[in-house]
Amino acid sequence: MNPNTLFYIIIAILIVNFLVDRILSFLNAQHFNDPIPKELADVYDAEEYSKSQAYKRTNYRFGNFTSLFSLMLTLGFFLFDGFEWVDNIARSYTEKPIFIALIFFGIIMLGSDILSTPFAYYRTFVIEERFGFNKTTKKTFFLDKVKGWIMTVILGGGILALIIWFYQVTGSNFWVYAWGAVALFSIFMNMFYARLIVPLFNKQTPLPAGELKSAIEAYAQHVGFKLKNIFVIDGSKRSTKANAYFSGFGREKRITLFDTLINDLETEEIVAVLAHEVGHYKRNHIIFNLISSVLLAGLTLFLLSLFINTPLLSQAIGVENHSFHVGLIAFGILYSPISTITGLVMNYFSRKFEYEADDYAKMTYADSPLITSLKKLSKNSLSNLTPHPAYVFAHYSHPTLLRRINKLKA
Repeated sequence: MNPNTLFYIIIAILIVNFLVDRILSFLNAQHFNDPIPKELADVYDAEEYSKSQAYKRTNYRFGNFTSLFSLMLTLGFFLFDGFEWVDNIARSYTEKPIFIALIFFGIIMLGSDILSTPFAYYRTFVIEERFGFNKTTKKTFFLDKVKGWIMTVILGGGILALIIWFYQVTGSNFWVYAWGAVALFSIFMNMFYARLIVPLFNKQTPLPAGELKSAIEAYAQHVGFKLKNIFVIDGSKRSTKANAYFSGFGREKRITLFDTLINDLETEEIVAVLAHEVGHYKRNHIIFNLISSVLLAGLTLFLLSLFINTPLLSQAIGVENHSFHVGLIAFGILYSPISTITGLVMNYFSRKFEYEADDYAKMTYADSPLITSLKKLSKNSLSNLTPHPAYVFAHYSHPTLLRRINKLKA
């Protein structure tokens, strides 16, 4: 295979990915005006449903525009030798491969983020603001950006530098050592993400004593779930949307409730949501997801090791000086069909696990408060109650509200 053939394959993958995503979005948009299923008739009244439809249409049009812009920008970078240009800039500062790679990706990621910031700003301060979700201040928005850049430099840059160092020292066997490092990093982040990373962006406080804490502790004791760490996070700092999640293992195990969740739901509904989260832990879903992510990382790194030494990868995207970091760009695009398939599989298991966690909450607590909580959360986020099945299959990590409620009532 020559570089030109591989170049056209890469371009074809980019265009096909774009078209498939837009076709799925188009099919989904055709269901925006479907009547609400009778089982969900109490979620929206006529005015709220009209608002939900407007929110979906607005996001659909905005998604079309941003996706097209991203595709045009990416294709332009490929067609006009953008990677060769960035690589030359990086090489003008140093001859050390690790630092060249860090500068190379630093320029690309910083440029990409700067170009995408106006779209993120518009989504936050125009779309989300118009529909009553946004609580983010401009100061918080830009501080989040700066913190994100710092985190990317420290964590992303550190991992990239380590992988390239393994490559320099061990050659094609680098993937084994890189896999070990990625696995340890994944375990560490699962353990300590809530303690180390979340506080950089949000304030977490222990749930104060009272009716809610007593109800949660009573439920945890009932199902034999040792829980000392129950935290409230200031989600209202950025949005009115609510959430809850479980994180960590052992002593680092904790339940985190958004303050918006506490404000929107009754005590028994919050306990039902927590019972669902406990279900994920009891059914070993968290362990499954962690092991799966580690195995997929190993597969990706192994395949990378088979092709990274081929100059064809760099030449295909217009860079004559073959190097690890340039080959990584080409490989990432060529690997995307595989990642799409693995993503579909993981979404399937995720939806399956949601049913199992719902069933656990039903068996150990009650189905009625979980159903009402799901309806309230859907209403408050103006969620789509009638998505297209193909869109659900491709993009949803959770089952639709209708399917969850029907299964809970079965």
